[in-house]
Amino acid sequence: MNLPVDLNLLSFCVVVFLLAGYLLLDGFDFGVGALHCFAKGEEERRRMLGTIAPFWDGNEVWLVTAGGVLFAAFPKVYASVFSGFYLGFILFLFALIFRAVSIEFRGKLSAGWWRGIWDAGFCASSILAGFLIGIVFGNLVRGIPLSADGEFTGSFLSLFHPYSVLSGVMAVSFFVMHGALYLVLRTEGELQERARRWAACGTAFFSVVFSLLVFGTVFQVFWISTLVKQQPLILLTPAVVFAVISGIFIEMKKRRDLRAFFLSCFSMLLIAGSFSAAFFPNLVISSLHSGQHLTVYNAASSSKTLSIVLLIALIGSPAVLVYTGYVYWVFRGKVKLDSNHY
Repeated sequence: MNLPVDLNLLSFCVVVFLLAGYLLLDGFDFGVGALHCFAKGEEERRRMLGTIAPFWDGNEVWLVTAGGVLFAAFPKVYASVFSGFYLGFILFLFALIFRAVSIEFRGKLSAGWWRGIWDAGFCASSILAGFLIGIVFGNLVRGIPLSADGEFTGSFLSLFHPYSVLSGVMAVSFFVMHGALYLVLRTEGELQERARRWAACGTAFFSVVFSLLVFGTVFQVFWISTLVKQQPLILLTPAVVFAVISGIFIEMKKRRDLRAFFLSCFSMLLIAGSFSAAFFPNLVISSLHSGQHLTVYNAASSSKTLSIVLLIALIGSPAVLVYTGYVYWVFRGKVKLDSNHY
């Protein structure tokens, strides 16, 4: 018996899975980078870089893969989003490139001024990358001006409004919290204690910004407002997120660092999963007319193309997961400085 398979839904789930994986893994990279300039002395900065050195470039593979799947499975969405956010994506790529250059170049000279320049660049580009991710997220949730042909009709500056800026701040605050909790796991001594304080402050700030964003989303985003009226139980999702954040505070106080970090990961997956479920079947919300939304059905490739994409994902995703898990297992534990570190 042939069971009906919704290829569009499965392709949507693959894109969400890859993007959530990227935010989860590269998120602590951004957080460590944002906190980098708050370290005391060269040794602490090198130890912080040592915590992400084996992973930062591999984590970005998830973003490249997600972009490839989006291009193949939903080309109309790829075209609309990348044309609308073109300058934003260029800035994001610049931030990613500058982060990589900063990590590699800071050790080329031992002069304090030289390393100071690249350290500042590493910190600024990490914050910028996280902020731009939040800007994109905020605009996708609120909706962007799309014509009947699916073309973006706004401007670059129109993407910066109070809701998207607040979303950008929330993204940075989450990455700082996530990165600080990761540092607690991978460091020891004075740096670890300082990371605990960063994690506590970051978690508190994230909870405040997330509360404001939830309030703004329910009362300012038209399709969310309608959804809440129809299904008020959807408000349980932010309540669960707040419960998870409370759990992070409790686990940190009891110095159960691994549990605190896993709760941070769970909060990210919960936020990504709940918004994706609420979004479905939409991929891009049109702020001009509800009939112009791009969905998993009107913006998808042919069934044959979707079948090929899913086949490749079925083969490649387990390999990526195994490789990622293996790398993290090999480089587990506390970071010890040696001559090979940055």
